[in-house]
This record gives sequence, C-alpha cells and structure tokens, in this order.
Amino acid sequence: MRVTTALSPSFLHRIQFKAPLLAGLVCAALAVSGCASRGAPADKPVAADGAQTTSITPLQKFLWIFSPYRPVIQQGNFISEEMLAQLKVGQTREQVRFLLGTPLLTDIFHAERWDYPFRLAKGNGELTTSRVVVFFKDGKVERFEGGNLPTEKEYIARIAGPAVAKAKAEAKTEAKVDPAPAAAAPVPAPVPATPGATK
Repeated sequence: MRVTTALSPSFLHRIQFKAPLLAGLVCAALAVSGCASRGAPADKPVAADGAQTTSITPLQKFLWIFSPYRPVIQQGNFISEEMLAQLKVGQTREQVRFLLGTPLLTDIFHAERWDYPFRLAKGNGELTTSRVVVFFKDGKVERFEGGNLPTEKEYIARIAGPAVAKAKAEAKTEAKVDPAPAAAAPVPAPVPATPGATK
C-alpha cells in the first residue's frame, strides 16, 4: 500500500515562498502605521498667526487601524477668541493673568513678555497649535500677538467631535425655540353653600 502526502509538494513549495513575503508586508504596514501621526518637518505649522490645524492624510487614516491607542493630549493654555477679545492695551499683569491664566512661559531675560503656547494632539494624528504673546511696558499691556483663534464652541467640537457639539447645539436651540409650557392643574369650582344644610 502506498501512502501519499495530504498536501502536494507544489503547494508546500508555494507556501514557503509566500510566508516570508506576507510576514514582511505585515511588519512594514505596522512600522508605517506607528509613524502615522508624525508628519514631515515641512508639514509642521507655524503658530505665529493664530491657531493652526494639521490634519492627517487618507493613508494615515487607513493605517491608523494598525496603530496602538493614542490619547488626546492637551498642553499649554487654551485661549479662545472670546478671551482674546477681552484683552485690551493698558491692562495690568493681574488683569491679564485673570483673563488668560498664568503664562506657560516667562523668561527672565524677557521679563516684559508672556507666552501662552497651546498644543492639542488628537489620537488620530490631527494636531492643533496656537500661540499668544503679550508684551508689557511699565507693568501694563503694550501690545499682543496671536489672532485667528478658535471660539470655545469650535474647541469643544475639536475635542469631542462634531457630532457631540452638533447635538448640544440642537438641544440648546430646541430649548430656546419651544419651551414646554407647564401643565396647569384644574381648579375645582366652588360649591355653593345652602343655608341650613349641615353635615
């Protein structure tokens, strides 16, 4: 009786050459997806003109499936358009600290300058940066730089996503437009009293 192998030799030969190739492709995809959130140095925004957002490419979105979990990281002081609108020339350092918070960078060589950098790195690779610089002269605001900042609603939409921000906005709109009237309890009619009737 002759025993034959379950797998043909040609099939085994094909698997031997494809397995290393497949393993190499998987390793390459994982290596590239690990770098999915890092852009080229030329892609980095300059935050001198206000808030800058760098989004990810479609390839990076696809390779994000293979990358490990990355949390949302916020660094620095978030300053909104509304906060910057309250800043005026001639305000004291205490007033600026009340409006914008404690500056992240104070330099002993440039004591008349406060820097408020901000960086928001989302887990999907999207990067938002901004920088506000306040210059003082004799303890009062002389000038400040850093316009084109997002509003507080735009910032919440960037963190929570557009769906959550849209749902909250719709809920506020519905509450303002159609307030539910309070149901009035029926008032019983008074019973006329008959003279001489006792209980």
